[in-house]
Amino acid sequence: MLSNSSILITGGTGSFGQSFVPLTLKKYNPKRIVIFSRDEMKQWEMAKLYQGDRRVRFFIGDVRDKDRLYRALHGIDYVVHAAATKIVPTAEYNPFECIKTNIDGAMNVIDACIDQKIEKVVALSTDKASSPINLYGATKLASDKLFTASNSSYAGGHKTCFSVVRYGNVMGSRGSVIPFFLSQKDKGNLPITDKRMTRFMISLNQGVELVWNAFDDMIGGEVYVRKIPSMKIVDIAKIIAPKAKLDFIGIRPGEKLHEQMISSEDSYFTYEYSNYYKILPQINDWGKDVLRIKKGKKVPEGFIYSSNENSEWMTKAYLKKWIEKNISDIGKI
Repeated sequence: MLSNSSILITGGTGSFGQSFVPLTLKKYNPKRIVIFSRDEMKQWEMAKLYQGDRRVRFFIGDVRDKDRLYRALHGIDYVVHAAATKIVPTAEYNPFECIKTNIDGAMNVIDACIDQKIEKVVALSTDKASSPINLYGATKLASDKLFTASNSSYAGGHKTCFSVVRYGNVMGSRGSVIPFFLSQKDKGNLPITDKRMTRFMISLNQGVELVWNAFDDMIGGEVYVRKIPSMKIVDIAKIIAPKAKLDFIGIRPGEKLHEQMISSEDSYFTYEYSNYYKILPQINDWGKDVLRIKKGKKVPEGFIYSSNENSEWMTKAYLKKWIEKNISDIGKI
């Protein structure tokens, strides 16, 4: 589907974009990929990696600016919306800025994509959008609702399809727990918010594959959730710094003990597939639509997909091997 197409990714210099671009270039050989983001220095550094590759273009802009989005989307076929204000404490202390990017920005992307007749749009979500307790999660839940509902938002109809992918902690990405522990391991102690804390573990490659799958499968309005293993935070700490003392400092503002990607309320409209789940919209009877369900199996009522009740757990040996293999790249993207 993506072969010989034009793709734009908002927030494209972030962790996801840094993996999506090279993997998509290799697998699909698109006509062009446009990196749309507001950080000129990150674009400058990223552009060095693609010197001479005319398929990769860079476009300075902010999702808060609909006119700039409209211009950037000219001639684009597919869009990945990855731009977001996503650090939980930052969102708690800067709520207006979080809302401007995550909600107002989502509305701008939707309107501009419809006006420019984009074929398909996949928006990146987060586990924190499921039963949110922090502002970041609340804004991403609102964003998810905007994207799913926008498949039928115009009275006259339109041809742009919108769907969402949702996943949790990305292993080794900037700001995540693994690079943080690695940076602290020689200090003799590691700060941990709570010893009971668990997290889902997904690689950036798996996140990219989920987006590819969404583009291939989507009718419009679906939320795709990848099946991934969990780990206890204390186990991650012991793997990285086995001799360090663990200091339990308490949960930060807006932080959850466990990640959740599917709530019990979602279970009434959730279907299971070989390596992912699909949450269908409650509006327009789309939750019963056979074209969207395809070969999915309905999950039991009350089903919850959370990191502490997960049936799949990552072993310490696997994580240790993964860190050893990827140590040079951890924290860079």
